[in-house]
Amino acid sequence: MSVSRPSALLVFLLLLVGCSQRGFDPVAEGEKLLRRDTEWADLASAGKDVEKIVWYWTDDAVLIFPGQPVLEGKAAIRAYVAQSLNTPGFRIHWVSEKPVFSPDGKLAYMRGKNELTAPGPNGAPTTVHLRGISIWRLDADGQWRCVVDISNEEPPAAPVPK
Repeated sequence: MSVSRPSALLVFLLLLVGCSQRGFDPVAEGEKLLRRDTEWADLASAGKDVEKIVWYWTDDAVLIFPGQPVLEGKAAIRAYVAQSLNTPGFRIHWVSEKPVFSPDGKLAYMRGKNELTAPGPNGAPTTVHLRGISIWRLDADGQWRCVVDISNEEPPAAPVPK
């Protein structure tokens, strides 16, 4: 029995497509990443479990917050989180949006808005509004973890024209 060249090529292409990796779906992965970030923000807002909060960072993560030294590595971030959660009046919450992925789907960044409350210079609670960028990496275990977290203060609101 002889097989025509076009038929053989068609069978080869079907096998190739069938055995190749499935395509990366940025919409589905974006929803997954936003859900994960929301879980993390809720844990941080609850302020009860340092280890659960720190679990969302990679071991080599970098945290850059206004008025703080650059924190490199999970151990330094863990100490900062523990100190923050033990500070009376400390609260943090954030909302991230618009995940953007690398072509291979293994890195992503999102921008976000943070609200951080802590005792000010006079001891009274002071709330700072921050904006930031977080960079996430898809780890070998299939979990997204934050590898870089950078925030700075929002500029003052522009006056409303009269």
